[in-house]
Amino acid sequence: MLEIVINGKKSCLSDHSHLLDLVRERGIENKRIAIEHNGSIVPRDAWKTTRLFEGDQLEIVVAVGGG
Repeated sequence: MLEIVINGKKSCLSDHSHLLDLVRERGIENKRIAIEHNGSIVPRDAWKTTRLFEGDQLEIVVAVGGG
């Protein structure tokens, strides 16, 4: 198991996870979100190739519409 930090909270994931696996697992794949991985924004098309490692820091922000 990997221990990473998501939005300031520790979370455990299966080993050899990619960012896309995490997004699918949390059911937010089809939402308008932005993900920062260790201080860098990850483009959506790179989620499937971005590996997660022990101690990684993620910030996941969901876009909210309105006016």
